[in-house]
Amino acid sequence: MSLDQYVTLGRSGLRVSPFALGAMTFGEDPGGAGCSVEESEKILDTYLDQGGNFIDTANFYTNTHSERILGDFFAARPGRRDHVVLASKFFTNLFPGDPNGGGAGRSSIIAQLDATLRRMRTDHLDLYWLHNWDRNTPIEETLRALDDLVTAGKIRYVGFSNTPAWLTAQAQTTALLKGWTPLIALQVEYSLLARTVEGELAPFARDQGMALVPWSPLKNGFLSGKYRRGTEITDSARTAYVGGPSEEDYRVIDAVAAIADELGTTSAAVALAWLRAREGTVIPILGARRVDHLHANLAALDVPLTPAHLHTLDEVSAPTLDYPAPLHGPLRAMLQFAGTTVDGEPSEVYPPLLASDVRY
Repeated sequence: MSLDQYVTLGRSGLRVSPFALGAMTFGEDPGGAGCSVEESEKILDTYLDQGGNFIDTANFYTNTHSERILGDFFAARPGRRDHVVLASKFFTNLFPGDPNGGGAGRSSIIAQLDATLRRMRTDHLDLYWLHNWDRNTPIEETLRALDDLVTAGKIRYVGFSNTPAWLTAQAQTTALLKGWTPLIALQVEYSLLARTVEGELAPFARDQGMALVPWSPLKNGFLSGKYRRGTEITDSARTAYVGGPSEEDYRVIDAVAAIADELGTTSAAVALAWLRAREGTVIPILGARRVDHLHANLAALDVPLTPAHLHTLDEVSAPTLDYPAPLHGPLRAMLQFAGTTVDGEPSEVYPPLLASDVRY
């Protein structure tokens, strides 16, 4: 399989590659997590040459340098921008002291988009993400502003990132009832080491036909293969501020490494292949600071995980979900009414309800 085996992004006509390319690392910043313009362009060329077409960034990544790198890259290659799906995000206030410099109010959204379009040297975005929940702005104001931008041709599609499930459901319902542009995808943290999205947001996305676009699919590099028990990591810019894996993390890391060794591939490829095998449409975002990082991640396209592999990974990484999610997992087949199980499965928890037990 290759990156030109496209899938539709949620319930839309937008066709994207099975992996998105994340541009959060494009541009050098004081934290040291980014890469040079030259390396960024090499990564872009590699991804596009492999058939990739889905590139994701945000207005504040590397202090806006990421968007400017993308804008300069496509401006120097006439016609190529028309064949890629460019996505960016709004929310972060880039103007400290200005209460309207960020957030999800109408005037702020318009101003943020105009600035992004200037930096990216394009007249539209293919996908525009709300990066976080703005507690001070009514969700209908945000949705109407985004719908107006779709009508104006400045954006094509809309998605949410890092928003609570109840708010996301409210937003989607409001958009559908009002006839406004609905959400087609959710950008969420999701990996073998971060599965709590499976409690609310993932089931909601499947129900609504939305795609999930996981960020940090290798959990800060913990699933990349370079973290092994008893080894010291010296080349990770993130380790300094996120710390190292816990003992619980290492149980998952060990299982991933064992399967990678069995298949003759990398831990990163196994972890990414597991994500792509999840129910629904799941399109992980690949982040890379070097071209070889991208090559290692793209190996996931050819990893043949068996049902036994998937079962092992599912079991070792099983999350503890908040109430009421546990009541809607395995127990759902055990609930009985009038002696009949809901899913036709025998119950070991609740005995059949007898007529003599009923009290009126």
